[in-house]
Amino acid sequence: MRRQKKPTPPEQTMSNILAQTVKTGIIKSNLFPMFAGLTLALYTYQISFLEKLPEIIFALIGSILVMGAAGAFNNLYDRDIDSIMERTKNRPTVTGEIKPKTVLWLAIFMSIFGIAALSLATPLAAFLGFLGLFFYVVPYTMWSKRRTIYNTEIGSISGAMPPLIGWAAIYPDITHPAILGLFIITVIWQMPHFYAIAIRKHDEYKAAKVPMLPVVKGVKRTYIQTNIYLIILIAISFLLGSLSLGLMIVALLLSISWLILSVFGYKKMDSEKWAKSMFLFSLLHMTILFSTVIIYSLVGIIFEL
Repeated sequence: MRRQKKPTPPEQTMSNILAQTVKTGIIKSNLFPMFAGLTLALYTYQISFLEKLPEIIFALIGSILVMGAAGAFNNLYDRDIDSIMERTKNRPTVTGEIKPKTVLWLAIFMSIFGIAALSLATPLAAFLGFLGLFFYVVPYTMWSKRRTIYNTEIGSISGAMPPLIGWAAIYPDITHPAILGLFIITVIWQMPHFYAIAIRKHDEYKAAKVPMLPVVKGVKRTYIQTNIYLIILIAISFLLGSLSLGLMIVALLLSISWLILSVFGYKKMDSEKWAKSMFLFSLLHMTILFSTVIIYSLVGIIFEL
């Protein structure tokens, strides 16, 4: 009998290759907080959607391009460690389905046109877009990711830029306590979220020699540090009270619930289950918080105008 040949995987379409190169999944997830910041600014200053429609469109286009550029730069630089990790070894930049030179030019053009689009909203939005891109590519991807357990903290700055960009596109002043609160919440949220991922993917990060906190310091240290950040998250929630008692209460309840889950879950579960529950709750936390901000802002705009 002849041996049957294993079916070769179908070639990916160019659209799929580009989508993976610019990380469309991350773009979509980051547009959510960007829109939260944008609608919050509209509500705070009682501005109608139609009045700022061009700025909203430029903010959307610019954010998509800048985020995509960041993803492309990251994929390009991390080809070596991506080839080791199970969840990243099939990226087009690793498999060779897209050439490094192509990725470089794609990232450059997306950066230029993205920042240009944001500048048509406001110069501050463009500056914040550039800052987010720079922090993600240089301090995070090129330096801290492979050198220090604080890579997550450094990377969190760029990860928290979307709400600031959204707000700045509408109103070029980011000193209001509400948007500062949303920004800091987004910064702090990333540590428990990515620590949970790092515990679940411990062996992959270890093989790739990426010094994530659980890999270098262990689960117990990660648990302690996670709880410290969750306590900070609870405290920061009070900044939202400057704009809305309701938003503050939602943020408080979510953060307190997360801390309770962390403390009691750690005692009753093994590290894998604890990390999984923490990861899932992190997604629930941000989905509910940003949805509440968006709905609250939109309803407030409708009733006030």
